[in-house]
Amino acid sequence: MSTTTTIPNCLYRAQDVRQGEQQLAAIYDIDLYQLMERAGKAVFELMLKSYPDAKQILVCCGSGNNGGDGYVVARLAQQYGLSVIVWEKECGHQTSDAARARQLWLATTGTTTLLAPQNIDEIDVIVDGLIGTGLSVTVNDEISQRILWINATQCPVIAIDVPSGLCADTGAILGVAINAAMTVSFIGFKQGLATGQAAQYCGQRYFTDLEVGELFSPLVTASAWHIDATEITTLLPPRSRVAHKGDNGRVVCLGGDHGTFGAIRLCAEACCRTGAGLTAVITQADSALSIVTARPEIMALGWHDDTECLQQKLAWATVAVIGPGLGQSEWSQRLYLAASQNNLPCVVDADGLNLLATMPMVNSLRILTPHPGEAARLLNISIAEIEADRFAAVKLLQQSYGGVVILKGAGTIIYDGEHIFVCTAGNPGMATGGMGDVLSGIIAALIAQGLSLSQAARTGVWIHSKAADLCAQSGERGMLAADLFPFIRQLVNPR
Repeated sequence: MSTTTTIPNCLYRAQDVRQGEQQLAAIYDIDLYQLMERAGKAVFELMLKSYPDAKQILVCCGSGNNGGDGYVVARLAQQYGLSVIVWEKECGHQTSDAARARQLWLATTGTTTLLAPQNIDEIDVIVDGLIGTGLSVTVNDEISQRILWINATQCPVIAIDVPSGLCADTGAILGVAINAAMTVSFIGFKQGLATGQAAQYCGQRYFTDLEVGELFSPLVTASAWHIDATEITTLLPPRSRVAHKGDNGRVVCLGGDHGTFGAIRLCAEACCRTGAGLTAVITQADSALSIVTARPEIMALGWHDDTECLQQKLAWATVAVIGPGLGQSEWSQRLYLAASQNNLPCVVDADGLNLLATMPMVNSLRILTPHPGEAARLLNISIAEIEADRFAAVKLLQQSYGGVVILKGAGTIIYDGEHIFVCTAGNPGMATGGMGDVLSGIIAALIAQGLSLSQAARTGVWIHSKAADLCAQSGERGMLAADLFPFIRQLVNPR
């Protein structure tokens, strides 16, 4: 039974996994308690591998099935020769399998306690089996106090299936949550472990299918798909040996008001580095020369109010980007309105999104790239409401505005109206100015080279995030958006 750090392609809601387990039991006569034994064994083996010098462990058990997994871990650890403390909550409403696991633990001279252990300094590892994947409301006071106690010990914690307090479906914290060093997800990887606060609270994410993956996957439809390098490679084949620049599309980037033309320059250079055949910028007149001087491969045009000239450039283009450094001045609004009157595929970012929020319109040929603050403005709700359920938020954005929506953040989510994709690449070094401008340029260049909006969105997000991970090998702090360019070029040329 293998446990891996590779997140599977298919992601699931917790309830769908539970229903799938019931179907497995009914169709294939699988004993669900044996799956509990396998889950406990997987956690125990990971603990031994990760903390080989551990002498005493604390296993925290709730009344659900992950509490049952915890009793299995405790029994195996005691048989191995470790000192084990089982800290349980009152078990009057245990599931039948959890009760069975508890009885087996007690039958092997195991003991339990309802009180917090006193010898904190002697505990080497904590196993979290307090709350399972069914949590949908704020944790109660008793469990909350236990979670706070566990976090305060600063001992490494292995979370069973999901850190207690983290919603397995949304990645949101429901009051307070275990800050785990590692989390092991079973049978179907829970979608909430891939976005929101999961990166902070899950630690290293592991997965094992408990040897029933091939039976499970045909029974349950995934709720989302994890983006990995496999699909990206198929979408970026080697170029024809007789290709010319006209084969690789033309991108026009609109933005760069006074004082913010660096944003549109970053966007345009990202287009070039991603492989667009030709890239042009429409910006403030006094910014055009600076852009051309810094990057002569970019064609820059200063724009006042020449609508005919703008429409000619848009007619020339394969795809447009509007928003980087655009601002919200009168000039910005005139350019935004003039550029919106066409049927060109476009990527909208930054102040393009803020202007869209004031002038809502549906467009099926558009990719929106909001961060949570911009998403909140587009939906006229709070950032907290966006982050409470990022999956619901991205769906509502797409239903309200059409096209493809990319909800940025830790565990960026893409929704094209049919499928949800999640990217777990990326790191905190990306939290700096200009990163979103680079992403918009990457996506536009991919559209220009023939990818569909959905393909370009998920491929662009992955390339952008993976480039940041490669760049972060020199350190996350101090990373600049322009530092990604060499890695972007590397990733758009897969070998």
